[in-house]
Amino acid sequence: MPVLQKRASRPKRISLVTLLTGLVSLSVILTVTILLLSFYQSKKQALINTTLTLNHTSAIKMSHTLDALIKSMRSSLQYSASIFSNRNEMTADDVYSKLELIRRTNNYFNSVTVVDETGRVQSVSPGSIGTVGSYVKTETAKMALALKKPYISKPYVTSSTKRLIVLMSEPIFDKDGIYRGVIGGTIYLHEDNILNTIFGSNPTDELGSSFYIVGSDGHLLFHRDPNRIGEDISANPAVRKLIQGKNGYEQMVNLRGQTVLAAYVKVPENDWGVVVVSPISVVQEQVNRDIQSVLLYMLPSFLLLMLVVIVLARKIAKPFVSLANLVSKAGRQEVELSEGSQHWNREAELLSRAIRFALTNIKKKTEQLTHDARTDPLTGLTNRRTLEETMQKWMAEQIPFSIMMMDLDRFKAINDTYGHQAGDEVLRHFAKIISSSLRPEDVSCRFGGEEFVVLVSHTGLEEAYQVAERIRRALETRTNPIGQRLTVSQGIAHYPSHAVSPEGLLHVADEAMYKAKRAGRNQTMIAEEE
Repeated sequence: MPVLQKRASRPKRISLVTLLTGLVSLSVILTVTILLLSFYQSKKQALINTTLTLNHTSAIKMSHTLDALIKSMRSSLQYSASIFSNRNEMTADDVYSKLELIRRTNNYFNSVTVVDETGRVQSVSPGSIGTVGSYVKTETAKMALALKKPYISKPYVTSSTKRLIVLMSEPIFDKDGIYRGVIGGTIYLHEDNILNTIFGSNPTDELGSSFYIVGSDGHLLFHRDPNRIGEDISANPAVRKLIQGKNGYEQMVNLRGQTVLAAYVKVPENDWGVVVVSPISVVQEQVNRDIQSVLLYMLPSFLLLMLVVIVLARKIAKPFVSLANLVSKAGRQEVELSEGSQHWNREAELLSRAIRFALTNIKKKTEQLTHDARTDPLTGLTNRRTLEETMQKWMAEQIPFSIMMMDLDRFKAINDTYGHQAGDEVLRHFAKIISSSLRPEDVSCRFGGEEFVVLVSHTGLEEAYQVAERIRRALETRTNPIGQRLTVSQGIAHYPSHAVSPEGLLHVADEAMYKAKRAGRNQTMIAEEE
């Protein structure tokens, strides 16, 4: 009886094979977990940084566009004010005709009004507004009249039409310098206007980015949702920064409690602001997709590794522990097994080869993912991220270089006529021409849509011009996918002659390119030095 009790009290023992199998299995699982966590964190942060940078670049470009628009609108009103400086010599029909011509010619304003120095409406276009002969009633209009200088109002509701508008006005002085009133142009925020025309067609990108325009007091002037126009969002963190006169980009929580990646840039001309945002959830979804892709690549290798470990666990002891420790480091640092190293145990040697194969496969897939993140999938050229990194590197090393901004002429017509597939073939055709015209050390990038950018190191403006012209002539003369003549407009700038920052240099080259567009397309323009 005591013997039976002694046998019953013995603890259950684990076999060495089971112990080794369990330990190695746990080691492999931990290794995979470490690798995935490391990849997850680095990939997520990289996507966040890229998205913030792209949003900031987009916000800067839209701010420049809006700034140029406001300047043009102000210039139009100034010119109109000079026309009406002698309106006493004009008939009422003449005044109305000129107002109609001003409004319809540039399409800047939904309505244009001339008010005399007493506040009486002399003429208004369109005439259907019906305020001629009445006196201005709103405090905003009275302020514009009293200031006797250029003025841009905050959004307000008119007393006659009950529309939500923004008023831009210019004073009118006669030839003797006597104040004769103002000419004002209005933007109907809830109706078709110049902001909708310019910004309404901008699509959100693949990261779900969107944008909006706010006034200096935090009211929405433009938004994809028309119902939100006029809404006071001054409590929004990005808008608060704009009101404080700051530009930048960061991760923040919006008024709806959503975490977003926001970039905000002020418009210098009138203190409006442009905000470009991307929901963090979109970045999270992209990271999850990448994790799934990595898992698909890794799973077969690690399943093979697990099978080898289980089969050979009976004959492996100390050498296997050494290999397991080596594998556990793979998630924290780069580990390579020497081709010349051999284990005394045949099974351990086989396992070593399996680990080497798995780690090599992971490295290849990681390098492929890195390559894909830096390459435009359609043309095979580098993308904007590589372009910006190259510019920053060259500028940090004080390497002089020229930049060529290229935009295919009338590319939308190609898509509309031949279809987007043919448009893609045209883009690839142009990319091949660019690549074949450059040196190995030069960088070519698809900047977006039909825009391309080329960086030519240690090259002055004249040499860059020759390269650009060679590319332009090649595109114009070579056989192409649609069988029709293709042309491109190009702008050239130089570092450090034109600008000392990537954004500034891109802007100068972009201006030169649009100058080529305005000059008739199919030509190359060199940016003017300030």
